[in-house]
Amino acid sequence: MASASRFTRRLWLLAAALLAAASLLALQAGPPRYEPSAQPDRIVATWTAEPATSFSVTWRTSTAVAKGFGEITEASDGPGFEKAARRVEAAVEPYTTDQGAAHAHSVTFRELKPATEYLYRVGGGDDWSEWIPFRTAAAGPEPFTFLYFGDAQTRIRAVLPRVVRKACETAPQARLVIHAGDLINNHDRDEQWGEWHESSAWMHRSIPALPVPGNHEHGRGPDGNRRITANWRPQFTLPLNGVEGIEETNYFVDFQGVRFVALNSNEKLAEQAAWLDRLLENNPNRWTVVVFHHPVYSGARGRDNKEVRELWQPVFDRRGVDLVLNGHDHVYARTRLVRGDGGKEGGTVYVVSVSGAKMYDGKANPMMEKIVRQTQFFQVVRVDGDVLSFEARTARGALADSFRIEKRGGTKRLVEP
Repeated sequence: MASASRFTRRLWLLAAALLAAASLLALQAGPPRYEPSAQPDRIVATWTAEPATSFSVTWRTSTAVAKGFGEITEASDGPGFEKAARRVEAAVEPYTTDQGAAHAHSVTFRELKPATEYLYRVGGGDDWSEWIPFRTAAAGPEPFTFLYFGDAQTRIRAVLPRVVRKACETAPQARLVIHAGDLINNHDRDEQWGEWHESSAWMHRSIPALPVPGNHEHGRGPDGNRRITANWRPQFTLPLNGVEGIEETNYFVDFQGVRFVALNSNEKLAEQAAWLDRLLENNPNRWTVVVFHHPVYSGARGRDNKEVRELWQPVFDRRGVDLVLNGHDHVYARTRLVRGDGGKEGGTVYVVSVSGAKMYDGKANPMMEKIVRQTQFFQVVRVDGDVLSFEARTARGALADSFRIEKRGGTKRLVEP
């Protein structure tokens, strides 16, 4: 009996030693690798230029999956909805990152009904996603809510998920999600994109993303030239209505009375200024929201984006842009209604925000009316007729700042609590 007891104890010690060794190897291996498989992952919905009747979905698999599909049907309360599903073959784009080769698949579901709830799934063979609920836009102006996040960038897997969860708890009916650049820290590190997708995968499957690239999505290639990450275009299917050469980083979407304009503040600034001026000259929407990475008015010490301000702000002034959403400075900061030309009528509210772990301090541009540092944020914005309401909330959901922009009788004013 004593011999058996000693033998059992040795087995336990051996098992404990093996477990400790495995744990040490896992720590030395660093963060989890996000290798593709036959199962669809990194599923992201995005709006097209016609959001009342179409939307796009992008996902990733291993290169073993040569063909993918999307299926869609109107939602119902019973389980028989699959019988009415129609299938769309996906476009397949091979791409390679530091973790090897993968396939990006994308479909655009068209000829849909406005303001209608659908169910879709993506995949093929025996490997499919779940059926995912999705609602198309209304055909004309209707009240809606959207979310806005600043830089995620660092410690993504550790600290971003709580912000995303709280944002969706606060605004469960949000219709789109804006990301103002620097979603990741190193343009050529695919595992950081894996963390970003893991942190918000369930949100992006149902709530379309409108992302813009920051400086950290760009880096130098083997030839020494700066270029956008190899991940960007394969993983986002965005409107192709911007400046030639920077497709899917510069685009616009008209959604229920708002023209959302995405600009790429890393390249072709002058070309985008001319494009934006033409785009907004005959804007049929009540509201205009512009998003890009580098702020017009900086929120931290020693940072200034003079070229962005000089090229783009005159267009914002001339064309009546209402709200500009930025990242880059790793603080929360915002102006009142201001004009770059010093005019008193109209104006634009400029906002900088951060959702991740990297924080900056220091004196902001004097134009910043409100500043909060060392805090993770998400923003909830609601558009309802002549009123745009804005809430900046901390990672725990506390209201840190709010304002309304009201348009009455041809005038625009800012209302603060």
